[in-house]
Amino acid sequence: MSRSEPTWHVPEDDLRAYTRGALTPPRLWSADTHLAACARCRQALAAVSDPVALDTGWERLDAELDAPRPGLAESLLVRAGVADHTARLLAATPVLRRSWLLAVTAVLLMTVAAAHSVEAGATPRLFLALAPLLPLAGVALSYGPTLDPTYEMAVVSPTHGFRLLQLRTFAVLTVGLGLNGLATLALPSYGLRALAWLLPALALTGTGLALTPRLGPVLAPSLVGGAWIALLLGARAGTAGQATLPPFTAAGQTVAGVVAALAVVLLHLLRDRFDRAPAHAPYPGGGAR
Repeated sequence: MSRSEPTWHVPEDDLRAYTRGALTPPRLWSADTHLAACARCRQALAAVSDPVALDTGWERLDAELDAPRPGLAESLLVRAGVADHTARLLAATPVLRRSWLLAVTAVLLMTVAAAHSVEAGATPRLFLALAPLLPLAGVALSYGPTLDPTYEMAVVSPTHGFRLLQLRTFAVLTVGLGLNGLATLALPSYGLRALAWLLPALALTGTGLALTPRLGPVLAPSLVGGAWIALLLGARAGTAGQATLPPFTAAGQTVAGVVAALAVVLLHLLRDRFDRAPAHAPYPGGGAR
């Protein structure tokens, strides 16, 4: 026997316990150290190991090594206490990508610049008309196979469709309303009039979501957005000069608040239907019938 060969080897019973993960310290520490230097014991370990369990272990290791690293947003959400799977769903929201955020920011900057160019005492009509549409469009673009990178996974996952809807809507509204709020701060000369977009934004988004189970995730927000534009065009035609459009008056804000509240109630009543997508418009949480 050569001097380099160990005089002690791991007993076979310990090797079998090692393969099952049942070997406990301090024997586990001794076995780990010994196996790293002893080819004979490694061969004995391979002989008593379950090949199926070994292959499964390698597959898990490969999957772990190949898994994409979490991005900055996902890491921050996990550190804030959000569950891993919830953070992944929030971070994977398509419209939160850099291109979308840059586009929304550019649009808001242009509308703010346009608002500063109007005469003193007027209402920033363009900004108030556009701001409510951005959250609605963001929520609409958060679903469907075209833009959602997790669409196929979401369709077959056990995640409740309404829960997925809530998560995506929360992510989009947080970012969309936040950007709108920052743009509003750039219009200090208009005072509270610059905040008149908030209730219409909630009303449009809530109505679009409430109509989604019946009309689908594309048609519903499209019709709501079209109705909003038609309403503004009609109001502008009946309003003289630079007077405040009816949707942004006190009465119009009250109506928007009522519509938003009714949409939330309707959305709650229809929550189970988000697991049963209509045949013409599948969305995450349920397959087409």
